[in-house]
Amino acid sequence: MGEFNMKDTYILGIETSCDETAVAIVKNGREIISNVVASQIESHKRFGGVVPEIASRHHVEQITLVLEEAFQESGLSFNDIDAIAVTEGPGLVGALLIGVNAAKALAFANNKPLVGVHHIAGHIYANQLMEEFQFPLLALIVSGGHTELVLMKEHGSYEVIGETRDDAAGEAYDKVARMLNLPYPGGPHIDRLAREGEISIDFPRAWLEEDSYDFSFSGLKSAVINKIHNANQKGITLKPEDIAASFQASVIDVLVTKTVKAAKQYQVKQVIVAGGVAANRGLRAELEVRFSETGIPLLIPPLKLCTDNAAMIAAAGTIDFEKGNRAGLDLNANPSLLLK
Repeated sequence: MGEFNMKDTYILGIETSCDETAVAIVKNGREIISNVVASQIESHKRFGGVVPEIASRHHVEQITLVLEEAFQESGLSFNDIDAIAVTEGPGLVGALLIGVNAAKALAFANNKPLVGVHHIAGHIYANQLMEEFQFPLLALIVSGGHTELVLMKEHGSYEVIGETRDDAAGEAYDKVARMLNLPYPGGPHIDRLAREGEISIDFPRAWLEEDSYDFSFSGLKSAVINKIHNANQKGITLKPEDIAASFQASVIDVLVTKTVKAAKQYQVKQVIVAGGVAANRGLRAELEVRFSETGIPLLIPPLKLCTDNAAMIAAAGTIDFEKGNRAGLDLNANPSLLLK
């Protein structure tokens, strides 16, 4: 049994950066032993977005229950855990604080090392739960708050080569969904509606400078809103499914074209997709088509690992733990933490 413990590493992951309270246990950074997520979507739906104060209160109520369930599901105890990994940022400061303080209390009480994890690093390492990374690799991160292209030359090394200059793709989806009177979160509803519509409206694509891998979705969002307003004023009825299809076509075109171009320029061995919008079927399908033409392997995690969860935090935390990165009990939530 001693030898067994020497070669296996069990990391407890905690994630509370937004509106999911999540705890997971991951073995050797690759194998999910337990992964429990308590979602708050129903609570925030009527407000059309996440209300930070409500999110924080829910985390306080859920964290010990979710922790107990994760241990129950795993059949392990704290004696089996090598370290505790927690999302320290970015995210909603009140929400992050619940996870960070829970992790610090558990680390102190059980005399376990503490590891702070960047939320986006977690999304990237959700892919490692499926397949080994091949370096150099390119990660496309698309979520409610982030749209980034990250080049990785080795484990735990992140070079941001492109990022959003205004709205993230997920934000644009939520705002357009609101204009179409679709429930929150808007992304899945627009994705579903887009499959029923025609790409009949020519919405703009923001390519920015020729050599830039940055993104901008604010102009597109405004163009959609203006199109709907103008049609309403003229008494013209636009089909919501056509608006959804045309809007989504614009977002996907820019995301996929820039990702393909960067993958070729940096001669990567693998492209991975991460974040909540990676669950979008239209995006997944277009990426698969375009990357099958390039011959560069594409990795997209299953739907349950695209949205916020703690297995991805434990997976990323395993890399930090093995590199010797440790956080002190003065670890604090950092809502604007940079990926580096």
